[in-house]
Amino acid sequence: MGNGSIKAYAAVVLIRIMYSVMQVVSKVALDQGMSPLVFIFYRHTAAALVLIPIAFVLERGKAKRVTLKNAGKMFIHALYGVTGCGDLFNLGLNYASATSSSALYNVQPVVTFILAVIFGLESMKLKRFHGHVKSAGILFCIGGVIVLAFYEGPMFKSFNHHHLFQQGSSSSSSSAGDTHYSKKQWALGIFLMTLSNVLAGLWNVFQGPLIEDTSKLMNTTIQISFASVQAFVVAVAAERDFSKWKLGWNFGLAAIIYNGVIVTALSYYMQIWTIAKRGPVFLAMSMPLTLIFTIIISSFILGEAVSLGSIVAGILLIGGLFNVLWGKNLEEHDELNKIGPAIPDLEMQDKEAQVPNDRATN
Repeated sequence: MGNGSIKAYAAVVLIRIMYSVMQVVSKVALDQGMSPLVFIFYRHTAAALVLIPIAFVLERGKAKRVTLKNAGKMFIHALYGVTGCGDLFNLGLNYASATSSSALYNVQPVVTFILAVIFGLESMKLKRFHGHVKSAGILFCIGGVIVLAFYEGPMFKSFNHHHLFQQGSSSSSSSAGDTHYSKKQWALGIFLMTLSNVLAGLWNVFQGPLIEDTSKLMNTTIQISFASVQAFVVAVAAERDFSKWKLGWNFGLAAIIYNGVIVTALSYYMQIWTIAKRGPVFLAMSMPLTLIFTIIISSFILGEAVSLGSIVAGILLIGGLFNVLWGKNLEEHDELNKIGPAIPDLEMQDKEAQVPNDRATN
């Protein structure tokens, strides 16, 4: 294994740890009473404050001019894919656990694939083996979401009984993790986070043309800046309690800075670097690590119990993700095999065409 491979593996592990910590710190901030909508506004604002100067330095004189039409498109994409996605995710996380949100994280690539098929950007040949593999992956993911929403099963409590953070106002006095949610609250939380993944999938599908017209960094910076303004409008309309807006030197501020600076800015750069080195499939294959790290962190730091339903759902969701990626890989091999035999045929035709010419010259 070369030095570049070691760096790529180290990068994906670090990225997944970053996202696992994000799930946990976001959950703690919400449990301690922070408004989900206000939290999203502060998070996007922190990210924008980091990205704007970086984009100014790196893109000055190089980035394409952003037209009014493209700016309008970015505003719409930011509205549903960044603001709407973030608000729904945090509202859902308020009713569920960090482990459940991390399990659902594996749905996003599959949802993106389904939407790409609907819009004609991906193929779904059900008569071929790779089509069956992909469809099985989709069914696994649907099954995983249903299990996560409606089946709890036995609870596996944490060995750590000395929790680093106490449950806040959004939870009851019970510290048994998932048990302090009613079944309706839990199902609503899973539904909202699944809907958030659908919006994120739509956002992924429609990003291609916009990135070609600008650049990845400029596109992200403008959309996050738009999202900050949009999230402020949504939060002001929904949250009139001024105490929910106050920031002090507390965990809520640390969660905002971590989410905005580390997750949005640093992990974004690391993901772009990893894709450039090893490709998008390599990065997607590492997504299940987020669930494993989240279970460990939430169990030992929050003392959060993990239900059998969450574990079964996680296995189904991860299985669905791998099936879709495997199906895509098989399809790519099929396409290469179709192209492969054609190349020698063309070479033979060229040689046969050269024979009369050689005879003519002789």
